Amino acid sequence: MPQDHVSFTRFVQVDYRLLIARRYLVSRRRVTLISVVSGISVGGVALGVAALIVVLSVMNGFYDLVRDLLVSYDPHVRIEAVDGRGITNPDSLAEVARLEPQVVSATPFVEGKALLTSTDARDLNQVVVVRGVDPASVDASVTRAVTSGSFDVARKPTGAGIVMGAGVTIRMALFPGPIGDDGSTVALLSAPALERMIVQYPFGLPARQVFNLRGTFELDPAYDEDHVFIALEEAQRLFRMSGAVTGIDLRLDNVEASDRVKARLERVLDPDQFRVRTWYDLQPSLYAVMKLEKWAASAILFLIVVVAAFNIVGALTMIVMEKRRDLGALQAMGASRKDVRRIFLLEGLLVGALGAGLGTVMGVGLSLLQKYTGIAKLAQAESFIIDAYPVAIRLWDVVLILAVAMSLCVLAAVYPAKRAATIEPAKAVRSTG
Repeated sequence: MPQDHVSFTRFVQVDYRLLIARRYLVSRRRVTLISVVSGISVGGVALGVAALIVVLSVMNGFYDLVRDLLVSYDPHVRIEAVDGRGITNPDSLAEVARLEPQVVSATPFVEGKALLTSTDARDLNQVVVVRGVDPASVDASVTRAVTSGSFDVARKPTGAGIVMGAGVTIRMALFPGPIGDDGSTVALLSAPALERMIVQYPFGLPARQVFNLRGTFELDPAYDEDHVFIALEEAQRLFRMSGAVTGIDLRLDNVEASDRVKARLERVLDPDQFRVRTWYDLQPSLYAVMKLEKWAASAILFLIVVVAAFNIVGALTMIVMEKRRDLGALQAMGASRKDVRRIFLLEGLLVGALGAGLGTVMGVGLSLLQKYTGIAKLAQAESFIIDAYPVAIRLWDVVLILAVAMSLCVLAAVYPAKRAATIEPAKAVRSTG
């Protein structure tokens, strides 16, 4: 017989160890206790894998929801001065940032804290975060969040405009005017003005900048409580920046590219003068807590797979005891101890593959059903910006769950496999049970 024909025959021939492992796992003629235990093991692995995929997908959905909400006003990447005194050459630095192919916009901004007072209610004061921006480059998500009035911070004959968070306006009983008109009048007093009032002699009232309320926005309850927008030039005047800016916000075509853009900018910019931070660096505690919750929930649900693995140990050990004579006869016919051990390792792999496969189908199917139909609603959904659990399926999470589940099933088969390999053929064949 030609050598190539023999090689092809060996290639297409099914491994007998796999056939035996499959035969031990599923009996066509009768239902035994071993097949029941094996079925429970497969069901346990499937349940654990499905639960892990669904829970991780929901956790990813919440993570993406919070991230997208925060980056609606936080930049994808931010460039700041290391010394905190501001960037004196914002235009040239913005041009350097725009050289990155994934940078869509580079917007200078001024940010600082100031005391907000109302001319209508002088006893109501609040410290707010003032953000000076160029109205032409404000992100569309911010302008869409305006609920009353308009996003108008330009200086008019009647004065400069200010746009405030809804929480601030409610607390201080302020009202914006109709679109294009002025509303309540407020004043801002910056920290540099207070400092100058204290050190100058004779003492007097510090100079305040007066603004007309022209709009309110609702982005996030925590953000709306203490943030206001004014024009970039007004903020430079308020904080005595003299043409400098606090930093430059970059928007990218893909938020996932933030780390790569940050790394490239850090190689180009002087680290002694500039600091580059991504959206994750701006809210590290929040994102870290959400990741911790994700993996803590995964660890708890992974116990389902661990319990299923213990069932696999019991099922395979029972097979070793029941098939003792068969295993002895198999070794007498020429099978090595390594072959016997591999039979049970393959059986553990089959259990893992079958359970993980079924679990993946169920988990991904349920996740897709929730994603496109929103069948599982949030309790008290009227208090949230969404009415159903968000879902985001990550391919890496699914692959990791599959790999860990199948590896655990194979590890569970190690002890029964070693025990089967220690069977003495002569004693096993002479045994009656």
